[in-house]
Amino acid sequence: MKCFRWNFVPIFLQTSLKHVKVFRALVLGEPEKGQSQYQALCIISHLDHGEFIPSEAMARLRQKNAHVVRSAEERRAVERFSLNTVVNMSLSWQLSAHIRNICRDARDLVYTRQQDVLHWMDRGIASSIFEEFPPNANVTSLQSCSSTSDPWRPCACSYSLNLEWFPCQLKYCRSQGPNPYKCGIKSCSKGYRFDFYTPQKQLCLWDEGS
Repeated sequence: MKCFRWNFVPIFLQTSLKHVKVFRALVLGEPEKGQSQYQALCIISHLDHGEFIPSEAMARLRQKNAHVVRSAEERRAVERFSLNTVVNMSLSWQLSAHIRNICRDARDLVYTRQQDVLHWMDRGIASSIFEEFPPNANVTSLQSCSSTSDPWRPCACSYSLNLEWFPCQLKYCRSQGPNPYKCGIKSCSKGYRFDFYTPQKQLCLWDEGS
């Protein structure tokens, strides 16, 4: 039976008008296969206004009895990302000064979507920070890495994860006054799937065939 070990850290950054969401995953090697190293992957996307909870609200409305294990109040649909652009790490400071440090282990595996690129360019980010995949590297036309036997062959890699509990929305309650007030933070669970081109199957260790 195949056993995967991974560490996933979602990071939400607010930098001026360039709200950035970073998914950072560390996939540990399997010692029984002689893999002593780990592999890092970074996904960068735009952080929608509705996804962001101000830090002062998080501090003021912090959860009571934080030691209690809780279940998410709402289960949201899986969000799928088709990634066709890489981010130039040496210029990533234009999006956020934190990206280079957070994603330093990912090296060339720092991806984003075309729709996010257009969003940031509309807000003054230079196009030179982004690089599209080669024209013949269309993820939809490539063989999946899970069905590719050649470790040196390009393929379409997929990475899936689930966040079982995260703060997703402010709660509002009504008192005797006319306006509702912030009274708590709602919790959600959500799944993500990332599809992207990789130049070698060996860079997609978690998506191997049986």
